[in-house]
Amino acid sequence: MTKICVSSTGSDLDSPVDPRFGRCAVFMIVDSDTLEYEAIPNAAINASGGAGIQAAQTAANNGAEVVITGSVGPNAHGALSASDISILTGATGTVRDAIQAYKSNQLSQISTPGPAHRGMGRGRGAGRGGGRGRGGGRGGGW
Repeated sequence: MTKICVSSTGSDLDSPVDPRFGRCAVFMIVDSDTLEYEAIPNAAINASGGAGIQAAQTAANNGAEVVITGSVGPNAHGALSASDISILTGATGTVRDAIQAYKSNQLSQISTPGPAHRGMGRGRGAGRGGGRGRGGGRGGGW
């Protein structure tokens, strides 16, 4: 038996695999032999920073030996590696499909991290003027 953590968009075996790790909606912790599973909502999905590390801690705290996902940033990669959790990619379709691909040795192990995902659409920039009309207005006029 291997405990596998699959990044998912939903909370059952027929939910699509989420290609994001730290910002996925749900971590599916699945027993590779029995397909018994636990769906764990990702508490860090909207974190302003550190989502990858929190995601790695969730996987480790739930006994995962393998993570199946699309990409893992440098912080999550380091945390997963430090916990001796293998990181696999290449799964498509549903969580059930990902487990089958794992059992059939069809996935690739990630040895280097992907890019960090920063600023996931949460910016609240006010612009340079901040609504206080700071135009330069140096027109020559006739």
